[in-house]
Amino acid sequence: MKDLLARKFNEDQFRYPIVHLKGEDIEVAMSHGDQYGEQYYSFVNGQNTTQGGTHLNAFKEAVGKTIREFFKNKYDPKDVRASIIAAVSIKVEEPIFESQTKTKLGSTDMAPDGESIRTFLNNFIQKELSDYLHKFPEVAQAIEKRIRQSERERKEIAGIQKLANQRAKKANLHNKKLRDCRIHYNDGTKTTSEEERNASTVFITEGDSASGSITKARSVQHQAVFSLRGKPLNCYGLTKKVVYENEEFNLLQHALNIEDSLDDLRYNRVVIATDADVDGMHIRLLLLTFFLQFFPDLVRNGHLYILETPLFRVRDKSQTIYCYSETEKQKAIKKLKGKAEITRFKGLGEISPDEFGDFIGEDIKLEPVVLIEGTDINQLLNYYMGKNSPERQDFIINNLRLESDEIADNSIPASKAKNLALTEA
Repeated sequence: MKDLLARKFNEDQFRYPIVHLKGEDIEVAMSHGDQYGEQYYSFVNGQNTTQGGTHLNAFKEAVGKTIREFFKNKYDPKDVRASIIAAVSIKVEEPIFESQTKTKLGSTDMAPDGESIRTFLNNFIQKELSDYLHKFPEVAQAIEKRIRQSERERKEIAGIQKLANQRAKKANLHNKKLRDCRIHYNDGTKTTSEEERNASTVFITEGDSASGSITKARSVQHQAVFSLRGKPLNCYGLTKKVVYENEEFNLLQHALNIEDSLDDLRYNRVVIATDADVDGMHIRLLLLTFFLQFFPDLVRNGHLYILETPLFRVRDKSQTIYCYSETEKQKAIKKLKGKAEITRFKGLGEISPDEFGDFIGEDIKLEPVVLIEGTDINQLLNYYMGKNSPERQDFIINNLRLESDEIADNSIPASKAKNLALTEA
């Protein structure tokens, strides 16, 4: 488990050296970082249980309880686990999983008629972790420093959190930003099937024009729409306090139901749906920054997507072809033998609801947002959203791809292309 964390993360992403604990049927590795959220890797008999289960729940409980007892302080368990990075592996006789893919452990006992997993984890962590912290006081000091930092931040936002939640609750009664669907990801298994819950989707759009087209074309059963006012705040480098101070962010986190954790996430697929222009790309980046900064687990667990919509409609009297790139457009023009009417969709609002239905139905094109294991989120966001504009401008200028009709036939000079790059940066 120690090697696993060492492979996936750079050493400077940890607050203190990895704590490695090993027993006969269990192995644990853990540290704390600086990111928001908790990051776990769990295994049963060598099987990667990506959805956790009883062993991971027991581990979380045991770590919180042990550290509180070690420091003789009633720290909030959420503060103890804030930014934790951990891996836990146990051996269980005849394990029972909650799904055929064996990604979530359902067993409550280590063996038939044996010790419970909860008791086993608690006893092991309580003894081994406590002994480790007594042996390495510098690690204990680093853990407590991180806990107190999380505690200070939580108390700092407590006052505005109450007011913000009251506003959000009031807005939910008449929330014009959210056009909800009927079936949600966190619905009970008795009322909806797993397939229906997995189909639950929310589109995050910019402005009334785009949201209007999607709303008219969507499936009311499974697809919701959340409309932004315009460009959201660049929240890089800010604390979670801004999520409550900014009404739009607060309403978004409540619509998704992710304020405390992903346990009751309302939509399986959270889809960023912005225009295919410079402003749309900027809004996409700002939303990606919001989720990566404050809710990275949403990305890690594969719930965040980008909606791909066609850039061009190429048609003649008998055929219509939708194209998602300049290359596809040229092929379509050639197929229609040059006698085609070409429409460039710059905004989602320009696509009629009848057409939009084809793009968010069974053939919907979604690009998953994938966070590569071990990615230093702070470093990533600092490069793309920090105050290093000259560095980004140089990168864009040196890597600019010019694909429009004007640039393809060299009608745009290099000097203007450079200005375009500066505008992008």
